[in-house]
Amino acid sequence: METQEQWDERAPIYRQLRDRVVAMILEGLLREGDPLPSVRNVAAEFRINPLTVLKSYQQLVDEQLVEKRRGRGMFVNEGAARALRVEERRRFLSSEWPRVRATIARLGLSVEELLRSAPAGGAEAAGTPPQHPAEGGDDGEHH
Repeated sequence: METQEQWDERAPIYRQLRDRVVAMILEGLLREGDPLPSVRNVAAEFRINPLTVLKSYQQLVDEQLVEKRRGRGMFVNEGAARALRVEERRRFLSSEWPRVRATIARLGLSVEELLRSAPAGGAEAAGTPPQHPAEGGDDGEHH
């Protein structure tokens, strides 16, 4: 995990820690079957209570994104990245996209202008996530 000791005071630390793990899964830094950093190490690294880390990890277990292996630690579940991507897409399309789309319309921006202003880097920079061979391109969601 990146060592960033800045916590947003508007959200509980356990939730922010959970969100960091989710981001690591979505970015491919943690893959299916990978172990999560130990509760003890995360608590020491971020100087937070181990119970806070445990609460964060338990939320990931409850969401079936990770599994607890007795005596071995926590591991990313098979299909976790795909499930997160589906949920994040659903959330983006239902709550964020309408605001973004309204701003685009209000400013009179064209698709060409938006694509031209995207950072260099191809489809990923334009918002299309990279496809990993094992994941394929169809997540069952059609928009």
